Amino acid sequence: MNYWQLNAFFLAAVAVVGFLAVAKSRRAMPWLAIAGTLGILLLVTAVFDNVMIGIGLVGYDTTKISGVFIGIAPLEDFGYAVAAAVLLPSVWLLLPGRPREEP
Repeated sequence: MNYWQLNAFFLAAVAVVGFLAVAKSRRAMPWLAIAGTLGILLLVTAVFDNVMIGIGLVGYDTTKISGVFIGIAPLEDFGYAVAAAVLLPSVWLLLPGRPREEP
């Protein structure tokens, strides 16, 4: 199994949860907040993954990566940031809300 196949497995599960959140939630999906969060997560991932790979903390089997890099980080490594940016707000929307307390 290569890293894209692993990403596809997790991103498919995240997509299912995201679609359920959009379909079942009566609240609007906060697309602007998700996009902003995704941008920040991708930037932080790019910086810290490059540092971790550069100092030898993390390594990748070159036979299992695509060969496309952002700096020295393989593109596949950014799938987890995308999953987090979509999954967390989706789960939040699927959770039942608490009734508001009247003052």
